[in-house]
Order: sequence, then C-alpha cells, then structure tokens
Amino acid sequence: MPIHDIARAQGHDAGNLRQGEIRRIAFLLHRQHNTQAASPFYLPVLHGAENACRRRGIALSFVVVGPAEPMLDLVRLHQPDALLCAGFFEPELVAALHNTGKPLVLLDMRLPGYRSVNPDHALGGYLATRHLITLGRRRIAMLTGPLSHHSILERYRGFRKALFEARMLADPDLEIQLPSIGDTQDNLHGALDALLAREPRPDALFCYNDSAALAAMRHCLARGLKVPHDIAIVGFDDISAAAAALPPLSSINIDKDLLGRMGVDLLLDKRTGCDLEQTLTLRLMARESSTGEAR
Repeated sequence: MPIHDIARAQGHDAGNLRQGEIRRIAFLLHRQHNTQAASPFYLPVLHGAENACRRRGIALSFVVVGPAEPMLDLVRLHQPDALLCAGFFEPELVAALHNTGKPLVLLDMRLPGYRSVNPDHALGGYLATRHLITLGRRRIAMLTGPLSHHSILERYRGFRKALFEARMLADPDLEIQLPSIGDTQDNLHGALDALLAREPRPDALFCYNDSAALAAMRHCLARGLKVPHDIAIVGFDDISAAAAALPPLSSINIDKDLLGRMGVDLLLDKRTGCDLEQTLTLRLMARESSTGEAR
C-alpha cells in the first residue's frame, strides 16, 4: 500500500506530509457568510484568491464551515497546505485551525497572534460620515450589525470619529444595532420605522453594508420619502448592485479582488512573525443616493 494511503488510513493529514512549498490552499468561509446577501462581497474575494493561486500553479479549494460541523474533517478532505479564512470566525474555530500547524491568514478579520489582511474599515466609516456632514446633513443615523465583528466595530468607530471631528454630538437614539436573531428584513424594517418616527427625523443614514443600505433605501421610498432630498443614504462594500440601484447608492469601495490576492501573497510570505498585518485602503463612491446628482 502506498505511504500516502497508509497515512490517510491512520488519520494523518496528507497535507502535512508536504513540507515547505505551498501547493494547495483551502479558502474557508463561515456558514453565516454563505448567504445571498453576503455572496456579492465574498465571491469577488474568492475570485481574487483563485486568480493569485492560478498564476502560481497553486490549487485552491472552497470550504464552508461552521461551529456545529466537523470542521477539521471537512478541511482535511481537501488536504491543504495552508488556510485562508475569510470574514468573521469564532476565535475558538480559528484556534482549532491554528493547531493543525498549517500556515493561516485571516481576511477581513483581526485576532492577536495571527497574520491578516484587512480593509481600513475605520477610514471607510469616517469617509462615509464626513461625506454626509459635508453635504450639510446634521442628524446622521447609523444602522449597524454585530459589533463583535471586527469590520463592523471599526466602521462604527470611523462614524463616531467623523462626528467628533465635526463637533457634532453622537445621539444614541440614532444608532441602531440590528438583532442577530430573527428575520433580517423584519428586523431592518422595524429599526428603520423606529428611526423615521423620531422627531426631528434623521436626514441621513449610514449603513454598515450595502445589503442593509439597499433594503433601507427601498423601505424609505416605500414610505414616501425622497432619497436623498428627505434622507441621504450611504452604504459600505460597493457591491455591484450599489451602482445599479435606483437611485444609485453611494458606498465605500473595497477592492475585493485585491483583498483575495493579498491574502494569498501573505500566506506565501516567508517573513517570520505571526502578527503581520496588511491594510487595504478604501475610497468613497459618491452617487445619487447622497448627492442627488446622477454620476
């Protein structure tokens, strides 16, 4: 019997038998991100990683995992030499992956002691909010998701920083965190109705991602509000649907393809040290949902 078959029969990971050069990478996505709403962001990241691997003759496999699943068994089936984790993962899952001994890079997540590539989310939140302030908006609301996610927390911090620099008091009544349980659309509609019932009503809304911003814009329009005359709206991520919306959605652009390519580059980086982090700069795409001008 070949040695690889013997090792596999004894429960060894064949990926660990190949020392040195990385020839197989597993792109891991948490099951909570494997949704229609999240796909427009993570699919281009996957494509970027795939293109970087193809140029180097590296095989890339895609694995969806979650805390209630036999994660290590799922990963072992692909026999990877290295791991690329995209988006939020529970620290316990990351620790279990780290214990396999394989090179590991986090994409769009930061944990002490791990290599990572992160968009500058705080800058993005700052740019979005400063844009609204520059347009003369003074009651700026923020719709946010779970602040346990590194990216969402940083966007919130950028939002608060822009208000502080403009000497505008942050109003807790205008900051709504969507529940992580229940129907997403029902939660979002309830949050928006609560915001729109405030007196005076918010004149701008910054959403933590484009999916929430697009849903918020549809809800506001259905309520008879004019966007951006009554309420200006800015999203985050600049997914393809943002520019195609009516009106086109202002958003913070992340080069998602580059994010995936940078992750592969960092996996192959021979420098020592686990805390290496690379930052991806962002830019504002100002469109009609905030400016009122067709672009």
